[in-house]
Amino acid sequence: MAAHLLSWSSPLRTFGSTMSSMVAGRSNSTLATDAAAYQRAASANQRPRVFSRRRVPNRQKFIEDQKTQGESRILEKYQTRDWRAGDIYTPHDLSAAEMKKWRKRYSPATDAFDSLNMNPLDLYKTSFGRPVLLPPGVSPLISHLMPKANDLLMRFKANKSIFLRSIDDPAIARQYTEHKAHTTVARFSPSGFYVASGDVTGLVRVWDCVGEGHTKGEYSIVNGRINDLAWDGDSQRIIAVGDGKQRYGHCITWDSGNTVGEIYGHTQQINSVSIRQQRPLRAAAAGDDKNLVFYHGAPFKFNTGIRDKHTNYIYGVGFSPDGSTLVSVGADRRIWLYDGKTGEPRGQIGEGEHKGSIFSVSWSKDSRKFVTASADKTVKVWDVEAGKVSQTWYIGGEGSTDVNDQQVGVVWPPGRSDNLLISLSLGGNLNYLAEGTPEPRQVIQGHQKNITSLTQSHHGSDNGTLWTGSFDGRVCSWDVPTGTAAEVDGESHSAYIAGLAPMQEGNGRIYSVAWDDTIRSMDVGTKTYTGSSSKLSGQPKGIAAAAAVLVGTSESVEIYKDGQKIGDFKSKFPITTVAAHGNTAAIGGDDSTVQICEISGATLIPKTDIKASRNPVSALAFSPNGSLLAVGDSRGRVLVYNVADATLVTDRWTAHTSRITSIAWNENGTHVVSGALDTNIFVWNLANPGEWLQATNAHKEGVNGVAWVSGSKIASAGADAAVKLWKVEGLE
Repeated sequence: MAAHLLSWSSPLRTFGSTMSSMVAGRSNSTLATDAAAYQRAASANQRPRVFSRRRVPNRQKFIEDQKTQGESRILEKYQTRDWRAGDIYTPHDLSAAEMKKWRKRYSPATDAFDSLNMNPLDLYKTSFGRPVLLPPGVSPLISHLMPKANDLLMRFKANKSIFLRSIDDPAIARQYTEHKAHTTVARFSPSGFYVASGDVTGLVRVWDCVGEGHTKGEYSIVNGRINDLAWDGDSQRIIAVGDGKQRYGHCITWDSGNTVGEIYGHTQQINSVSIRQQRPLRAAAAGDDKNLVFYHGAPFKFNTGIRDKHTNYIYGVGFSPDGSTLVSVGADRRIWLYDGKTGEPRGQIGEGEHKGSIFSVSWSKDSRKFVTASADKTVKVWDVEAGKVSQTWYIGGEGSTDVNDQQVGVVWPPGRSDNLLISLSLGGNLNYLAEGTPEPRQVIQGHQKNITSLTQSHHGSDNGTLWTGSFDGRVCSWDVPTGTAAEVDGESHSAYIAGLAPMQEGNGRIYSVAWDDTIRSMDVGTKTYTGSSSKLSGQPKGIAAAAAVLVGTSESVEIYKDGQKIGDFKSKFPITTVAAHGNTAAIGGDDSTVQICEISGATLIPKTDIKASRNPVSALAFSPNGSLLAVGDSRGRVLVYNVADATLVTDRWTAHTSRITSIAWNENGTHVVSGALDTNIFVWNLANPGEWLQATNAHKEGVNGVAWVSGSKIASAGADAAVKLWKVEGLE
């Protein structure tokens, strides 16, 4: 067994998305409740009602063990996903027969809309800006504010994570990663202790957001995507709605999943739901059928349906904080107000003010105003009593024609004294807005898609800037001390960023290649694209910059100088990756060969071939002085060779279980960090190859880039669209 030389601390910062990965589990208090339920059942000689394929633990043995071994050991021993307090289990783990039994017990026998087989999503595949049905690649949606006022909850549709971010310091963030499918919505409970989140499979998960992020419950609501959900004022009940085949929504208690109401009255998918926070409890839901349905509770039951107020899809509904008023907005650009207790329509306001669909609405804490976000690229504050607009922000400038400036989400954070509003642009920017100020106070930028490349500036003293590229062609620079990001200005790539490389000569340039088959350069100081792009001969596999800029394609290595192609080198094997240091280049091949070449003007001169392994080479990195070369392959191995004589230094670094995507050396050349598709990051010790440090599940869905920021800090980026900064302790 290898001893661990190093130890990870918690991630220092997570830029754009998250601060640390959490491990899902159940709290000791929950387990204690479960154990108590089991003990009561055993003493009464009753069998708990559990719908499960697995056998229930022996009751008598459980009691005996509890007496002899202590509660903590027993709780650990009997921690399973098959039973919980109340003996009601969610159906996502059940067999088909058990699922049928569960539905028969907890769901209505018939559904008036079972015969509706049309999927309304088919009608909107070319639409933009839908608040819950965004086109692929539009990831974050503002959801709700924690009562603590400084934590903003966002969800990322492009992956399977939920992110909690601080409003005042967005670099401070947390990540929930227990969803197995793409997430669609998330909401804080009014108490601020829990978050409920939904995904495309119809599963709602409730988890602790103030502790370690343990999952408290998982419940199957509809057999389709969850579009929205809402908590009641007691933080006890949840209504979740979406696009199901048997039903479009359901109401449950968060701790047990018991049914506490039926959501019916709609003939198409439901887009939005809201619950009145005062008693008597009321709820409202609206969707693609242009129908707003009012419910009385609890348990929640159909009261009335209002069909004649909106002429197009309804995108948002919301009760005011004092419960007196309900508002609805939609694609018809209309805003309707209703009595919050009876549901009686009060009237329409603001006709003709918005020039595009209204996607989102949020109330001020005093219930006197609300704010709307629209496809016309504006955010408007409305005075409820006057029925008029009190302020308008033109995001991107008045007259903007950029579709990314469409406003698809907005929230008015409660509990803040600065009256801050936050809106979300279709392009993913978060706009901090303050009443009385015509321009956004701050714009938070970042990635919405899989981050595919990561590098660091080497220009002068600018070692505190990271550069990242993502699947959609966006490139961002990140200030390490503050964690703020800025998208590179100018004409950008239009597809997957295949590589980023800084010039080692210190001319202040970062070069990028993408699957639009172009190479571009960026100025480090101004953070803008410079000059025009150059067309590549094929799809790029990687890029490296030293005495020249080398771009590897499947057939050759193209050589560039000052943005212009000056030559190429035909390889004898399919190229997978390239690296360079000074006048030396390394070319990795699909046949597991690494070819060492000398960079000589407009060509490469082959020097040595290294047969690194029996697997394709996937990553290469020279040590800071260029004497050593680290080689990663598609099976998760990392090997180190002397460049001068091609001798093997170590081949013991084999702990990864899938393709190595990135390798980086520390400034002293004594340690190597590697990232792989297995989601893990390893730090390796060159002096003691048998000693390493592992950060498991560093990035959900895989690590795509690593960089050594300083002596004890490592940056990483991955498929979860997050950039994380780690501190490594105990380097020797």
